[in-house]
Amino acid sequence: MSEVSHEPLTIEARPELLGGRRIGVLLSHGFTGSPASIRPWGRHLGDLGYGVAVPRLPGHGTTWQELNTCRWDDWYGEVLRAFDQLCLDHDAVVVGGLSMGGSLALRVAEEHPDRVAGVVVVNPALATKRLDVLALPVLKHLVGSFPAIGDDIKAEGVTEGAYTRTPLKAIHSFMKQWPTILADLPRLTAPLLYLRSTDDHVVDDATHPLVLERTGSSDVSFVELENSYHVATLDLDAPTIFDLSAAFAARVGGALAVD
Repeated sequence: MSEVSHEPLTIEARPELLGGRRIGVLLSHGFTGSPASIRPWGRHLGDLGYGVAVPRLPGHGTTWQELNTCRWDDWYGEVLRAFDQLCLDHDAVVVGGLSMGGSLALRVAEEHPDRVAGVVVVNPALATKRLDVLALPVLKHLVGSFPAIGDDIKAEGVTEGAYTRTPLKAIHSFMKQWPTILADLPRLTAPLLYLRSTDDHVVDDATHPLVLERTGSSDVSFVELENSYHVATLDLDAPTIFDLSAAFAARVGGALAVD
């Protein structure tokens, strides 16, 4: 098994492959993960001519203890820095991500509707049916972490290299943002491509009905991935994600001359 790289990924746009348009795509990874979980997705888009930014969110790709010192504002700030740079260098920018990365992308689209050409999310988390999360405000002060559900991937022999522990102060910081993001979904007006694994052992089925019901977008595509677990971007449905997101980015980014 090859070594997992947690390093960020940046790829320059090649407008000659996209009808002369410089289209940027910002992809964010999930909680306790790293750019490794979405690197193949980013490379696929880069090979097609898209400018790609895959930042490494603070506290990720190091230790769970370091992650436990980070909060939502740290991760969102890193995403916004990458987004601002893409906007400077490209004609249109699509934001997307896996799991928490999808939640971050939704927030960017809510707060910057005039600068987001489209949104692609894979198994975003904004709600849960688990009742044990109600204990987090107290439990996070008593216990540093819980065992994590890592490498939730159906394909054999594939790993994302995520932490084996879930830091409780950090995850609680993420969950505290859920009500705000859900409440502001009517502000999300960009085209939305939502991909969801039907057999996800990390994010349950509480999120997607809320997003689909509350989004302000009139251009929504919802696709169920029937052959992948949570980390679908490394799983058996990855080619479907790559192809659909590339076509989506071309359409919303204005690359109508693509062969």
